[in-house]
Amino acid sequence: MQERSTTQPHAPRSPFLADTNTPLLVCFSHLRWDFVWQRPQHLLSRAAKHYRVLVIEEPIFKPNVQPHMDMSQRPQGVTIAVPVLPEGLGHEDVIAEQHDLIEELIGREATEPRVFWYYTPMALAFTSGLECDLCVYDNMDELSLFRGASRELIDLENSLFARADIVFTGGMSLYEAKRKRHHNVHGFPSSIDAGHFGKARCVKADPADQAAIPHPRLGFFGVIDERMDVELVGQVADLRPDWQFVMIGPVVKIDPASLPQRPNIHWLGGKSYDELPAYLSGWNVGFMPFALNESTRFISPTKTPEFLAAGVPVVSTAITDVIRPYGDKGLVEIAHSAEDVVEKAEAILSRPKEAWLAKVDRHLASGSWDKTWAAMNTLMEDVMDGTTDRAPASLPIYATTPAE
Repeated sequence: MQERSTTQPHAPRSPFLADTNTPLLVCFSHLRWDFVWQRPQHLLSRAAKHYRVLVIEEPIFKPNVQPHMDMSQRPQGVTIAVPVLPEGLGHEDVIAEQHDLIEELIGREATEPRVFWYYTPMALAFTSGLECDLCVYDNMDELSLFRGASRELIDLENSLFARADIVFTGGMSLYEAKRKRHHNVHGFPSSIDAGHFGKARCVKADPADQAAIPHPRLGFFGVIDERMDVELVGQVADLRPDWQFVMIGPVVKIDPASLPQRPNIHWLGGKSYDELPAYLSGWNVGFMPFALNESTRFISPTKTPEFLAAGVPVVSTAITDVIRPYGDKGLVEIAHSAEDVVEKAEAILSRPKEAWLAKVDRHLASGSWDKTWAAMNTLMEDVMDGTTDRAPASLPIYATTPAE
């Protein structure tokens, strides 16, 4: 997962100043647009070529304010709306205020069709009474297994499955878990902006905060939270004190003091999406030290194909959607212990990359975020046209590519 890019491929355009004949897509998200650049940003910035995209984020609370929407534009042609509410409101009042603000905002829009696109079932609490022509649930993670998940979230997801016209899942293990809960479920694993990460193969200059770090370097980028096995990071660093571990990303939901501190572990903080290829260009091995717990049971890490597009060989813990297909195809090394990480990394460091890169490029050529969005949009149009006879999971991008 990557932080917000300062430049993205789609030209600026204001959805609410555009021709109102353009369909409206309203996304309800638990993730801030400006936090990290990941699946929602990849898909919705492409959706903005076909829809006026409005992303409604979770509320922020301030003292002594009247409830209102804080509206802003992004260069990708997306409008962001953040409910601003007074501090001290009770739960029911927070729900009611969000409903009223959203109803007032989209009630001014006469556009048809109107698509509701959900990333969080929690949004159903304040949108169930609002009308749409198509309801999409892009189930990118198993949120009920994340730290702090509530019983309400589980109940609302059941309601969202009942309301949704179509469900997408962020990985094939999640698809397998959800396929019997809805009649129209399609698996779309993490895809890749190969051109962006491919820049890492030709970048020569190290970023300033990485330049003085010796080689060999093992690197990670993404959100650092309960999904990371921080003990494993410390163990591997202890086994190879001459290896350097470059860890990039914001620390969320865990105490930063719990991160292992070693002379050869470098916690560099978050970096922008545009900066990532320069960092990856200086890494010898990509390291994906995911914990094997409930919160990682169904994840499909976006960074897997991103490492590969950058030309960086990867060692990962045994995440199902990394094993299938990347481990099975010999594109990623799977490790089951600190000693195994060292053994697999040593093998990577000692082997030539040419044959592996050729295999990687054949695999990556089968998919892209552009293809993923186009396939999703076709399925959405089928529903609105009344032609929903496609087989479930007919269009996953990476999961169904033939073994090599």
